[in-house]
Amino acid sequence: MKIIDAHSHLWLKQDTEWNGKPIKTLKNGRSNFLGEEVQMVPPFMIDGVNSAEVFISNMDYAQVSAAVVTQEFIDGIQNDYLAGVERRYPHRFFVCGMCNYFAPGFCDEAERLIANGFKAIKIPAHRLLLDSGRIMMNTPEMMRMFGIMQEKGIILSVDLADGDMQVGEMKEIIQEYPDLKIAVGHFGMVTTKGWQEQIKLARNKNVMIESGGITWLFNSEFYPFRGAVRAIKESIGLVGADKLMWGSDYPRTITAITYKMSYDFVLKTGELTDDEKAAFLGLNAEKFYGFEGLEIPRYVKNMSE
Repeated sequence: MKIIDAHSHLWLKQDTEWNGKPIKTLKNGRSNFLGEEVQMVPPFMIDGVNSAEVFISNMDYAQVSAAVVTQEFIDGIQNDYLAGVERRYPHRFFVCGMCNYFAPGFCDEAERLIANGFKAIKIPAHRLLLDSGRIMMNTPEMMRMFGIMQEKGIILSVDLADGDMQVGEMKEIIQEYPDLKIAVGHFGMVTTKGWQEQIKLARNKNVMIESGGITWLFNSEFYPFRGAVRAIKESIGLVGADKLMWGSDYPRTITAITYKMSYDFVLKTGELTDDEKAAFLGLNAEKFYGFEGLEIPRYVKNMSE
């Protein structure tokens, strides 16, 4: 089965801030995250470097053909690094550019990213809710950016705040720009009240849902994440199996589980059909992001088998 990861992250070093608080790489995979020491990546990443090469090794081991690399403000803007990643590994990665939406002029920045070859723009919209106030996604500059993206065929990758908090803004964007391709992340913040309203956005023709972070959201029940399977099944009932894509949220999620476990629970469940699994795990993302010529990494037996 061809498997594509629709939500992952890469960075060389975390050295940024969000909402006035620091995020900085420490050691042994840990980071200062908003004033708290956390295990940001697995402890074997002792220098905190979350590189494309380590990810490819994980992808090959788990037989994942390709990955979409999104961005997050808590990692710092990674445009320069990701542009190089896609140049070096064009058949393995589809990367998203990201702008500084906290300052005027980001629409011009988005145009420069598009001119430099980025085929998607990321908005971590849940991070637009600051202590100092909320940045709306339907401001004139935002809407102008979406218009340019629609015209040029650029994908919008967006993570929304809990439940239906930002669904109204998204509906306005979709209505104004019906041909803008949109991928909504974190599976609608499933486990929060009103998450189904985010899923229902995929009833619009160019909107998809991806499951990056779903194992984090169901971390309390752990593998085999039966609640996550039930949520996927419910979402198929809401929007259809052809509107959903698997995403891992690598590498943060693999502090608790292996990379393969982040999709293995879908493969092994009896609650989904083989066709639903194939669509969710790869076929939908292959079509939506335009991957071509993908190969399935060969299986290598574990020494312990």
